[in-house]
Parts: sequence; C-alpha cells; structure tokens
Amino acid sequence: MTDNIILKSIGGFYYVKSGNEVIECKAKGKFRNLSLSPLAGDIVDFEDDGSTKIISKIYPRKNKFVRPPFANLDLMILVVSTMEPTPNFLVIDKMCAIARHKGVDVAVVITKTDIAEYKYVHDVYTKVGYPVFFTGENDQEQLAKLKELMKGKLCAFSGNSGVGKSTLLNKLFPHLKLETGRISKKLGRGKHTTRQVEIFPMEDCMVADTPGFSSVELDYDNFISKDNLQHAFVEFSKYIDNCKFRDCSHTGEKGCAVKEAVDKGNIAISRYESYKTLYDRQKDIKDWEL
Repeated sequence: MTDNIILKSIGGFYYVKSGNEVIECKAKGKFRNLSLSPLAGDIVDFEDDGSTKIISKIYPRKNKFVRPPFANLDLMILVVSTMEPTPNFLVIDKMCAIARHKGVDVAVVITKTDIAEYKYVHDVYTKVGYPVFFTGENDQEQLAKLKELMKGKLCAFSGNSGVGKSTLLNKLFPHLKLETGRISKKLGRGKHTTRQVEIFPMEDCMVADTPGFSSVELDYDNFISKDNLQHAFVEFSKYIDNCKFRDCSHTGEKGCAVKEAVDKGNIAISRYESYKTLYDRQKDIKDWEL
C-alpha cells in the first residue's frame, strides 16, 4: 500500500501515513511561493526541523481535483441504483468523461438489483468497456471481484444520495459499520465536521471520502473543451476518424460515423444523448472565461 501519502489536511496541518503511523506535518513556505498546496492523496517527503515535521517535497501528481481537493486518484467507482433514485445517465456519463480526461480508471456498481431490472445499465457500460458489478442477493462473488480490482489503488466512490454507497461500503468493509440512510460520522461527515477530503486505509486499498464529488462539473480544473469532449467518450474513438467532415461535432452532421454507430446499436443512445447535452453546454465556453 502507498506510503508517505497525505490522508487529510486540517487548519494548515497535514496528516501523512508513514508505515503504521500517521505523522502530523506542516508544509514548507516554498510551496506557497509556487502556488502549490499539498492535497490529500499527495505522495510527499518530510523532514524533522526539531520541533515539528515539515513536508519538503511533493512528488509529481497523476491527476488533481480542485473541488473537492485531492490528488492521485486511481479508480473512480460509480454507484448506480436500479431505482429510488433511478439512474441519471447524464450524471454518470459526465463523471465517466471527467475520469477519462483525468486518466482515472472507472468501474460501475449497480445496486438494488434484487428489486428492479438492471440489464440495460449493465449492457450500456460493459459495451463501453468498463468493469460492471452488481449488488443485491448472492453478491459475494461480485464483491470479491470488485475488491480485487480495488487492490493497491486509491479509490473514490461517486453516486447520488440514496444509491446505496454506505450499504456497499459496509459489504466491502464490514468493520466500518456505516449508518445507512444518513451522513456517516465514520467517514468524517458528521454535521459538525468540515467538508474536507479524507483518505482511509483499508485492507488492501485506500478509500477517499470525497464530499460533493458527484456534483462536480466540466469547468475549472475539470474543463473539457467541446473539441476534446469526443475523446472523453471512450467508445467514440473507433468511429471519429471515419466521419465525412474533419471538424464533425457528432451532434447531427451528415456523414457522421458516430451517429451511424448509434443508429446501428454499437453506441448506446443514452451515452450519445449525454454527449450531445454536454457538448451543448461546452460549446460556448472559451478557455479565457475559466
């Protein structure tokens, strides 16, 4: 498991996992001059100045999120319920696009499969190429495969309220004993705590508690231009070079190979509709406006 990783920051102090200890550190002033703030998930070096431990180096980041602030995410686990709430494909596909743009792997977990049909959701995202798991009755094998995928990685769970994230985490890590249906104090979200990212070492992986993660948008550090959005939809890649026009936006032009793939059933209609909605949002945003 990753060592010398910042688990959380509170009031200018950073808590670094080092071996079996958690070390309280401050950061060198040089980081302020570089406009570089240590984040949960950063891999760091620290030194002892006699009175306290000082973070002296931040290693290059695999990726970075500003809202909520954390770095070096390996795996985004999108939790989707079959009902109550029903799947919001636009939110799911937006998070998939952000993950691909950031170089983060994606897995999808479908919950409440014992009470409603889940084949459509399963087929949409397996067709994209994402690993898809389900929970409900007799899900031990599925949970074991998910835990194997999580092994050695920094993972974050994302999903709308009510989809069953706490229930899923309880099944994966029973020692957490999270309260379902309400904010869990176990993962640092009691009503008197700040909404900060905190990373929790588990058995063979790490889980980032990322309040507000599901509400991130394609702006600021997550900005994807209208021209690059096509590349954030992984299944488009085999078709975009076959469009009749080089500058095809894939939103309805004649000779669009992506639209043709949708019509043939090779790309899910829900994914294509999400792309068009996000494209419409992004097309009028200029880089200098961010």
